[in-house]
Amino acid sequence: MASMRDIKRRKGSIQSTGQITKAMKLVSTVKLQKARGRAEESKPYFNHLYQTLTSIMDKSTPDIREKYTVGDPNAKKAVILISSNRGLAGGYNSNVVKLITNSDIFTPDNTWVYAVGRKGRDALARKGFTIKEDLCEVMNQPLYSDAADIGKMVMDEFEQGNVGEIYVAFTIFRNTVSHIPTLLKLMPTDDIPDDPNVPQAQMNYEPSPEEALKMIMPKYISGEIYGALIEALASENGARMQAMDNATNNAEEMLDHLTLQYNRARQSAITQEITEIIGGANALAD
Repeated sequence: MASMRDIKRRKGSIQSTGQITKAMKLVSTVKLQKARGRAEESKPYFNHLYQTLTSIMDKSTPDIREKYTVGDPNAKKAVILISSNRGLAGGYNSNVVKLITNSDIFTPDNTWVYAVGRKGRDALARKGFTIKEDLCEVMNQPLYSDAADIGKMVMDEFEQGNVGEIYVAFTIFRNTVSHIPTLLKLMPTDDIPDDPNVPQAQMNYEPSPEEALKMIMPKYISGEIYGALIEALASENGARMQAMDNATNNAEEMLDHLTLQYNRARQSAITQEITEIIGGANALAD
């Protein structure tokens, strides 16, 4: 059995760890609430933008549609991978990385990675994937301007023929215990106009639908990326909050166990002292 001094040191260490994990849980809770609020505020705008895009695509001429719905199958595949800059978030980072490493679509030879988050960047770099752009600082405080810059970056590569497909890998936030790793195809937009569940916006266009499409398509790409950033930020903080809550509970259970061990060691020491005193007294009496 460990000595009382060892048990007290162990208890002190676990108490300190428990205080840290509890504080991290509270910080993640506050950040989660802010991220969820931003996501809810932005959804109506992006939903209407999506409806407008589908309506324009239906009215566009075949050559304009082909520009956005057909990509070069021999070109690189671009993946915007959104993970976190920090760990201690359970399986959050590993789950989104597996979307790439376990997929038949992506290989180190045919894929460019636009890494938003250090954990995902480092994981794919170890697997041999090419990190085309390091955008890890974006996850510190995602802004729409960041999403617009990323969108322009990948759209330029697509229009130049260097990239034939554009994907974004991120995590959708459902609730504090449910986070869904998701791979979303942004370009080519070959399946957007055929979604029967999306209502079509009824409107006339001035100038032509083609001109409107050229203006709206970059906004659509930027909007999808921004939505993915906000969802990922909420998922990251939700996962970290859950992980820190579990760690705090484990620390409390370990403290209870060590307290019981300490009390047993203390009782054993007291019993031993009493036995030695009684034995000494009996020896003197004899």
